[in-house]
Amino acid sequence: MIAHYLNLIAAGISIVSLVIVTYGTAVAAVAFIRNELGRFTGRYSGLNIRRLRATFGTYLLLGLEFLIASDILKTVLEPGLDELAILGGIVVLRTVLSVFLNREIRELQTEEKRQAE
Repeated sequence: MIAHYLNLIAAGISIVSLVIVTYGTAVAAVAFIRNELGRFTGRYSGLNIRRLRATFGTYLLLGLEFLIASDILKTVLEPGLDELAILGGIVVLRTVLSVFLNREIRELQTEEKRQAE
């Protein structure tokens, strides 16, 4: 009986993950289109694209965090090699994305500071 509820909770967390990634994708798509339309008015900025990548990456990382939580629950319920492999793959992907996103954000902050001076 408890396994049934944990499965429902894991499914709910997975849905939250999908909503976060979908929302982040929509936000990024709108920002991208606005920036590209700026080419016609002279408002296009490569810096905006870098900001967009950092923002979108943040949504992806948050979605992956929720997905990891869901997979941990599923792995606890059905401990098997397949579940552990999937969980490990997601954790590795999230870690790699986090490293590159943090580097991108630091570079973006440095560039913004230089432009402000």
